[in-house]
Amino acid sequence: MTTTDTRITNLWSRVGDLFVYALGQVRTIKKTYPGIMHLLIFWGVIIQILGTAIKIMQMGLFVPFTWPLFSQNVYLWYELIMDLAGVAILLGALMAIIRRWIIKPHFMKNSWDDWYALLLLALIPIVGFITEGLRLYSLQPEWANWSPIGNFTAGLISNISISSRTADLIHPYFFFGHICLGLIFAGSIPFTKLRHMIFTPIHIFQKSDRPAGELVAIEEIMDAEVLGASAINEFSSLDLLSFDACLQCGRCEEVCPASISGMSYSPRELLLILREDMAGSLISPENGSDPSLNSDLFKEEFLWSCTTCGHCLDVCPAFIRPPEQVIDIRRAQVLMTGDVPQTVGETLRNFERQGNPWGMPAPSRFSWADGLDVRVISPGEKVDVLFYVGCAGAFDDRNKKVTKAFIEILTKLNIDYGVLGEAEMCCGETSRRMGNEYLFQVAAEENISLLSEYQFNKIVTVCPHGLNTFRNEYPKFGGNFQVLHASEFLAEIIKKNDFKTSSGRDYGRLTFHDSCYLGRYNNVYTQPRELLNNANLSPLEMEASQEKSFCCGGGGGAMWLETDADTRINQHRLQHALDVNADTITTACPFCLIMFDDALRSKGLTEQIQVFDLVEILNQSLE
Repeated sequence: MTTTDTRITNLWSRVGDLFVYALGQVRTIKKTYPGIMHLLIFWGVIIQILGTAIKIMQMGLFVPFTWPLFSQNVYLWYELIMDLAGVAILLGALMAIIRRWIIKPHFMKNSWDDWYALLLLALIPIVGFITEGLRLYSLQPEWANWSPIGNFTAGLISNISISSRTADLIHPYFFFGHICLGLIFAGSIPFTKLRHMIFTPIHIFQKSDRPAGELVAIEEIMDAEVLGASAINEFSSLDLLSFDACLQCGRCEEVCPASISGMSYSPRELLLILREDMAGSLISPENGSDPSLNSDLFKEEFLWSCTTCGHCLDVCPAFIRPPEQVIDIRRAQVLMTGDVPQTVGETLRNFERQGNPWGMPAPSRFSWADGLDVRVISPGEKVDVLFYVGCAGAFDDRNKKVTKAFIEILTKLNIDYGVLGEAEMCCGETSRRMGNEYLFQVAAEENISLLSEYQFNKIVTVCPHGLNTFRNEYPKFGGNFQVLHASEFLAEIIKKNDFKTSSGRDYGRLTFHDSCYLGRYNNVYTQPRELLNNANLSPLEMEASQEKSFCCGGGGGAMWLETDADTRINQHRLQHALDVNADTITTACPFCLIMFDDALRSKGLTEQIQVFDLVEILNQSLE
């Protein structure tokens, strides 16, 4: 079972998040139309609830006292605000109906409770305005203009030629009908998608403050009885809360590279299935109900299509983390049943036997340096920069060129650096994302123990996956290091006049691809572009770039998986580069480099488009 984090820390920060994200709807309004729509409904309902509570306290209902709040002027403003709140709800509901019925975004699915909620939200203000119109028509007070919609409705009523007496007689029926609709609305909250009104703010307040790039560790893994989640009751309490907090808005599905590329996986569908499992087994269990997860979740084309790119984390208004639920299910598959795709099993066996997912012999880890004068440091020896090469840079032929280019840069800049050589080990990132938490924890402990034998000021790596592991995941296990990506490190020390006027190579129209683990998980966006601009190579921006970047398809262990040719994420990403007529694609991640190379070969475009790592381009451009 995954543990629930200790979350009630930084209390005032959490209260601030509640105001910003739950009341302020900051993430929701990032998309204009649905943002305005939801803001109108949300604040309209909040104001109506508060206004009704104030009215009840004036009447002495349900409380043993009255609260004489209203003076004449205050009451007039109260009428105006309540009228405007009703208009807001009605407009928001109409916008939602238009969106679902006419606009129909491809990622949005309609269910009975969507229409039920919208119908209820539209009926409540409509009946309320009719009730107010009957009252104003009957009483004809001098202040009627302070209730503009009610007064307008009173005018409509006068046009149908009913008497004030008749209006006075039928007013109570509409009044009690309005109350009944309000009670139905409140009573419907636990049983419909309206539940998110309660659970989303709670989840925002309770949300984990772990870095987005850090997964929850299985504590005391050697003694744990349950590893991962194969049943709904094996998820943490925060996970279960998140299933009810989901708005079902589809924003996660809208940006999910697997969904966009035509795969069956969708973070929204994942949460809906888990919510159904929770409802059937934990909330309203039937006799003999089975807590086991829906079998659809374990299908290879579903469970293993998530690349853990993290884009769904960035856009979710409720701060839900679907990749973490995916990893939990993978953990159960890998560690409890062993029922995994063949390529996953082979990759994890490579790690067990050779200590790396490539399955290359450990002694060959330093073969990339053959013929080079590379400084290998010994335990106790001190350097400023420890260059962590990583498995891709050590074993993959294409990425060995990147490794050599970075060594050349360090030499040109006279950096006091060293490498571990054959002593270097895999960081364990791939095994963790594939679900083998045990192999990861062993790798983490061994790496931390190894690195404690050396003296250095900072670790620098060209691999964002290694960067994320050292920076965000090793601290949990006692490994606290200053870790920088090569682009961060070089942006600090290279000045503009260090570059040649021309690199001598024609890159043509050059675009930069943001790696998910460099940008989204570690917020490195400006440094690569700053370096390219300083090298007189201003990059073009693809449609999906920086915070909105589209995954290359290699994360989450997906680089080792076989996927259908029609749904390959890397080919979808390549198309973004083709759309800006790029001649050169620049990456800052070994996985991205491999995935673009593969996509170019598949499309037969290796002669037309070239792909380089940022380090290779900078090395060519440096004096």
